[in-house]
Amino acid sequence: MSLRSFIAKAREAGYLVTIAKEVDPYLEMARVINALDGQPVLFTRVKGSPYQVVSGICSAREYFALDLGSALLRRIDQSQLVFALAQALGNPVAPQMVASAPCQEVVEAEVDLNTLPILTHLPDDGGPYVTAGVVIVKDPDHGRNMCFHRLMRIGPRQFAVRIVEGRGTATALQKTSGELEVVICLGNSIPVLLAAAMSPPKEVDELSIANALRPTPLVKCRTVDLEVPADSEFVLEGRITRRTVAEGPFIDLTETWDMARQQPVIEIDCLTHRRDAIYHALLPGRLEHKLLMGMPREPTIYAAVSQVCRCKNVFITPGGMSWLHAVVQIVKQAPDDGQKAIAAAFRGHTSLKHVVVVDEDVDLFNPAEVEWAIATRFQADRDLVVLEDQPSSSLDPSAIHIPGQKTRTSKMGLDATIPWYKPTGELRTRKEREGFKKVRYGEIDIAVYRASGANR
Repeated sequence: MSLRSFIAKAREAGYLVTIAKEVDPYLEMARVINALDGQPVLFTRVKGSPYQVVSGICSAREYFALDLGSALLRRIDQSQLVFALAQALGNPVAPQMVASAPCQEVVEAEVDLNTLPILTHLPDDGGPYVTAGVVIVKDPDHGRNMCFHRLMRIGPRQFAVRIVEGRGTATALQKTSGELEVVICLGNSIPVLLAAAMSPPKEVDELSIANALRPTPLVKCRTVDLEVPADSEFVLEGRITRRTVAEGPFIDLTETWDMARQQPVIEIDCLTHRRDAIYHALLPGRLEHKLLMGMPREPTIYAAVSQVCRCKNVFITPGGMSWLHAVVQIVKQAPDDGQKAIAAAFRGHTSLKHVVVVDEDVDLFNPAEVEWAIATRFQADRDLVVLEDQPSSSLDPSAIHIPGQKTRTSKMGLDATIPWYKPTGELRTRKEREGFKKVRYGEIDIAVYRASGANR
């Protein structure tokens, strides 16, 4: 399925909100998207642009389940998403190449980025920003790399691009003496978006991960030596230059302002798109941004924890901006499994700041149950892990930020699993450990009782 195929399924399922009133991409559209946060929304009339705009397609886990479930011809429960992602991450499949593709149905004779409905989200934005652009480059040593970069429009053919130091695009650019060929894909399928948000080993092609989630054929670009998903809505071909300009300020994942920096300029030389193309606008700092960025880290945490103990599931929590906090559910088989899981979780997602480890009887998706586990199973002098001066995420405004250096922070892990040792140091029996579990009432069908009352 392409982006528009998902839109059709979301409409059929009753998820899609359609806005027929003309909406301005300057400030107004962001406010509408924010008011509808958590719902897919399609704008059919956009001021100053011939294209429709969609947003919110990745703003809830059920939308991922809807898309990936239909791809596998079975329904995926939301709690099983981590396993679908882990399977694709561990077993990538090279995509098929095609000779012609929908993304090249229209070739613009003259590039004019002003025709695209690029949103200005807030009055203090540095400019209009592309927020759901998937960027593809080739590293001389490791090959194709796909990831997200925010793009600030600064001219009819130019973007300022935020490139994080030490990541794939930055290292590929460092290995090139001149300009680096680049392509920007807009309006992508959910598998492509998920794969672009992952951080696999350098030799693993993200497009092969997308193809493992669902068949993702590729087509050769018109002016650069790169390949793109055939079903993308827009494809912008160009070059990352050595010229730099001020990029920002811009709202970040943590809903705080990210500062302006000197960043490279991208020159766009060719624009192709589908007929009646649909632009994807991702609202920064809201649910779609958080889920799409954070959820792909769950399989990497799952893989790391699974190396040291039996991991059952992982949840990157929305309260931690879907980036800095996680809950890890394990099947505890040894007294120190909780502590091992904490250390492994930090290895699996290096930007993670706080992690809670719980037993399999605790619903990790329910914050009240996680808090209950902390209240009844955790002792700070025994189960708290504090790691000082750790490499961390630049998205954490409370961390230590020194220009040109890796962000540093303190990290905390809470082992909220059932304690296997008594305060005296003796090992608890299995029966004693069972005493830490909630007493559950039996299940009944309440409809039977309601129906009997209604018939009186």
